[in-house]
Amino acid sequence: MEGLDVRLGRFHLLHDVSFTIDRGERVGLIGESGSGKSLTSLALLGLLPEDARIGGSVRLAGVGYDLVGARERDLAQVRGRDVAMVFQEPMTALNPTMRVGDQVAEAITIHAGRSSRAGGARTDRAGVRSRTVELLDQVGLPNPADAARAYPHQLSGGQRQRVVLAIALANDPALLVCDEPTTALDVTVQARVLDLIVRGVTARDAAMLFITHDLSVVATVCERVLVMYGGRVVEAGPVEEVFRRPRHRYTQGLLAASDLDTAEPGGRLPTIRGSVPPAGAFPDGCVFRSRCDYATSECAVLPPWTGSDPGHGYACIHPAGQEVAR
Repeated sequence: MEGLDVRLGRFHLLHDVSFTIDRGERVGLIGESGSGKSLTSLALLGLLPEDARIGGSVRLAGVGYDLVGARERDLAQVRGRDVAMVFQEPMTALNPTMRVGDQVAEAITIHAGRSSRAGGARTDRAGVRSRTVELLDQVGLPNPADAARAYPHQLSGGQRQRVVLAIALANDPALLVCDEPTTALDVTVQARVLDLIVRGVTARDAAMLFITHDLSVVATVCERVLVMYGGRVVEAGPVEEVFRRPRHRYTQGLLAASDLDTAEPGGRLPTIRGSVPPAGAFPDGCVFRSRCDYATSECAVLPPWTGSDPGHGYACIHPAGQEVAR
């Protein structure tokens, strides 16, 4: 993804979003609600509203054309085959009137003969049925043959999310996009689903973009992290390096607000003052400066991208660890 820019009406929603994900790499995308995370994933999949104006470039390995500006017919072939998505709420992702096995089977047959990574699975009725049960078994559903005959409402939230994961992995996509897939699950079920997701992409040597507001999840499943605010990537680098030594003041604030180890017993965690502005209300220059305790007049100019350690970069004029002259 290079220079992705999205406008909707008079609102400029994404600004020059650029990043790459290598095969087999797991990348986290973090930020508060309203930072542009989910919009980035929708732009990647070509699912933006028809009246949205999009610029830049989105390319997937094995797909010989730019997804930005591609015809809907071509994008429909890419979705589910080369790139697949696991959504936050499985009840809205699954059809309540269809048995879950039929929904997994549909994902297999719709791309029959077109998947370059699915290993030439049989597409006759018996072959699809066998592959469906195999996928449901891989994602840890008990009694997968029986589960295939169930309707979504007959399964628990964690089981429904496993069905969504099975559908996403049905054609061995090169890229799996996960948009806060464990937010609605309890901690124990969340851990199991995360393990299944990691094992699924690892077995397929697939790339993964994991969108979340939960920093502990990123630390568990991702190798690299992108920090987003105001429709911009403001910091990026290896998870361990960014979390240990954040440079952008926004990243510093997010980490401080989630660090239970430093909180005094009975005390409150630090917070980032204010709230995320609505679309179109972010300030010029550094998009975070209206909420930043370290902002100066210099921050009214868009900060350049600065690289520090290999693979770790940020866009902040007064980075953490540097004195700010007042």
